[in-house]
Amino acid sequence: MNATNDLQRAVEHLQSGGVVAVATETYYTLCADARRPSAVEAVFALKEREETRAAAVLLPAIDLWAPFVREIPPLAMRLATRFWPGPLTIALPAADGTHASLKWRGKVAVRVPGPSPALELARAFGGALTATSANPSGAPSSRSHEDVRGYFTGRPGLLILEGQAEGGMPSTVVEIEGATLRIVRPGAVPQSVLDAAAEAEAAA
Repeated sequence: MNATNDLQRAVEHLQSGGVVAVATETYYTLCADARRPSAVEAVFALKEREETRAAAVLLPAIDLWAPFVREIPPLAMRLATRFWPGPLTIALPAADGTHASLKWRGKVAVRVPGPSPALELARAFGGALTATSANPSGAPSSRSHEDVRGYFTGRPGLLILEGQAEGGMPSTVVEIEGATLRIVRPGAVPQSVLDAAAEAEAAA
C-alpha cells in the first residue's frame, strides 16, 4: 500500500462501516471500526465465524487502549512499551461497552502492529480496528491480496488492499492478571523473553 489515494480510500471505507483486508507484519487481517457494532458484525459475517470466538483489536498507538481495557497492570504497560509496535497481543479485562465479539473470557486482546500497511491504516484512521485473519473460519491464513480474493471474491462490503505479508510466526498472545503472565498462543515473541520481562517486573 504505497499510494496515498489507496490509504485514503481505505480510511473512508472504514468510516462508512466497511471491512478492509490489509497486510500486517505477519499475515493479512480483516479490519473494521472496533467501536462500531455493525462493522464488527460485518467482519464475523465475512468469516462465517462463530461470535463466541473473539477478534483482537489493533491500536494505532499504545495510549489508545483505554476505551477497551478496564485496567492496565504495570506488567502489561512494561510489555507494551517494550514490544509495541510488534507481534505481541496482550489480553486484559475488557472495559464496559466493548462489543461481545471482541471479548474472550471477559478479556479483550489488543496490540499495536509492527511496521506494516495495517499500522499505517490504523494510524490514518485514528482509532482501533478489528484484527482477525483474512480467511474463512478454519481455512489457512492469507499472505497476499490474491489469497484474500480467492477466499472472498464477490463479497460485498470488503475492500482488499494489494500487498504481500511476510508470514512466519503469528503474534504471541499473552493473558495478564496483575503480575501474572500466561501464554495463550506461542508466536513471534519467545516465551523466554516474556518470562524475563515478567521477572524484571516482579523484581522492580
